[in-house]
Amino acid sequence: MLAYQAGIAKFDGNEAKVFAISTDNTPSQKEFATKVNASFPLLSDFSKRQVAMAYGVLIPEVGVANRSTFVVDKQGKIVHIEEGNGAIDPSGAELACSRLAHKTQ
Repeated sequence: MLAYQAGIAKFDGNEAKVFAISTDNTPSQKEFATKVNASFPLLSDFSKRQVAMAYGVLIPEVGVANRSTFVVDKQGKIVHIEEGNGAIDPSGAELACSRLAHKTQ
């Protein structure tokens, strides 16, 4: 999240929005957002974990989501996915957003 916050201008420059969704509860997310000074929304999927399940990243045995980054275009189509440790590095998502921004011009 720190890397996404540090590079937020690159996403803004490509008319992209950053959202974080986790299976953590809202108080934990609020504390984390304050700690990293997040300017983007952190959304909770704590109660039913429906988002993590729908996107295929829920690890049911432990009730948490695999770390993942999805780039979704304006029509709602997923155009890029990073999973695991690659999801921490925003460069893949930045590149996908940049390509998408240039494609739609």
